[in-house]
Amino acid sequence: MIADLTPYPEYKESGSRWLAIVPLHWEVRNLRTLIRPRNERNRTDLPLLSVAREKGVFVRSLTDANENHNVIPEDLSNYKVARTGNLVINKMKAWQGSMGIAPSDGIVSPAYFVFDFGIADRAFGQVLLRSKPYVAHFGQASDGVRVGQWDLTIAGMRQIPVLVPPPTEQAAIVRFLDWANGRLERAIRAKRKVTALLNEQKQAIIHRAVTRGLDLSVPLRPSGIPWLGDIPRHWRIVRNLALFSQRVEQGIPGLPVLQVSLRSGITVEELDQFGRPKRLIADHTKYKLVRKGDLAYNTMRMWQGAVGVSVKDGLVSPAYIVIKPRPSVNASFYEFMFRTPIYKQQVNRYSTGIVSDRNRLYWESFKQMPNVLLPMDEQAAICLTIHEETGALNNAVTRLEREIGLLREYRNRLVADVVTGKLDVREAAARLPEEAPPDIAGDDSDQCIDPEPADEEAVL
Repeated sequence: MIADLTPYPEYKESGSRWLAIVPLHWEVRNLRTLIRPRNERNRTDLPLLSVAREKGVFVRSLTDANENHNVIPEDLSNYKVARTGNLVINKMKAWQGSMGIAPSDGIVSPAYFVFDFGIADRAFGQVLLRSKPYVAHFGQASDGVRVGQWDLTIAGMRQIPVLVPPPTEQAAIVRFLDWANGRLERAIRAKRKVTALLNEQKQAIIHRAVTRGLDLSVPLRPSGIPWLGDIPRHWRIVRNLALFSQRVEQGIPGLPVLQVSLRSGITVEELDQFGRPKRLIADHTKYKLVRKGDLAYNTMRMWQGAVGVSVKDGLVSPAYIVIKPRPSVNASFYEFMFRTPIYKQQVNRYSTGIVSDRNRLYWESFKQMPNVLLPMDEQAAICLTIHEETGALNNAVTRLEREIGLLREYRNRLVADVVTGKLDVREAAARLPEEAPPDIAGDDSDQCIDPEPADEEAVL
């Protein structure tokens, strides 16, 4: 059905270089004509709403640890009231698509924009404003020194052109996209489940190797560490200070700037996560020096496994900790250890901060953490075995992630083409069978997914 879609018979210029031509019978109106600010406050009896780029506006759970961890003030009287159907925008994240329609009455941060939204089908308005072309529009209407601190301006936002098809056509577009997104979502979820199983299998191989060794006939003894359990009798329990020293040396101009990725360790990244050239500190001496064979970790993301071994001399963010292996240490073995779920849990325990997902693991805490020490030749053999046993799994995961990426890209393109009138779905929507709407909640429902938390690196 999707393959049979065709353009509209007649088009006109929209007046926007982002939108180009639009169907002849569609209206093009400035956003200011469709929105009216709301500033109602002092309704602490209403539920708290959150805005996320992954799922728009939703009722925030105060007990779910997987939801956002921003501190909630005791006094909520200044929070803004958002009524059912209001448009709510996180002005600092609008350039990422962090906006949506309130599903119920509630209160939101006073830093958010809340508007009455005068469009016939608010579901259409939501998918339109969260589509890729409109995310670009909101980015253009935002100002700031650095990407993570862009602020949406009212003046810029008011001029954004909004496409307004006839009400019946808005409903047809919503119905068709619900159907298409449901099928694409099911395909993505199936691949994600397989990916999760493969990653679990890989983690089991790594966990067994770095906590039990390769020879299962070797006698074990209690480690004295509850989360570690029994270990081979000839292994020792030491503090990280016995394995690493901290390298605190200023950067040397001319060396490449490296970053720690949650997925791939230390890499050279010339582009940020949105494909734009990274803005780097002009004075390279303000970076930290990392030597080939050192490990470096992101103090804020170590609990997620943001650690790696550097394969070259380079520069890393001043927010990172650089650790130099002692002579008895194979750095790759300990990178595997640090990325295991059990060790990441301990990192979280040793990290400090006001908000859990902003906790930092500083050197003073890291050096006190317990770890295992085993002969160098055994460390090397374990690393080799892990690479051999997980190679095929890594290849399969990479292939699946590439396929998921292509499905997401296709979905983003389809949504953009439909809501901006490049494809006519009226007949296709009319032929759709009546069925329950698919459950597409979750991180795959977003049209503009952030692949990884932005680096905390300072820029000038």
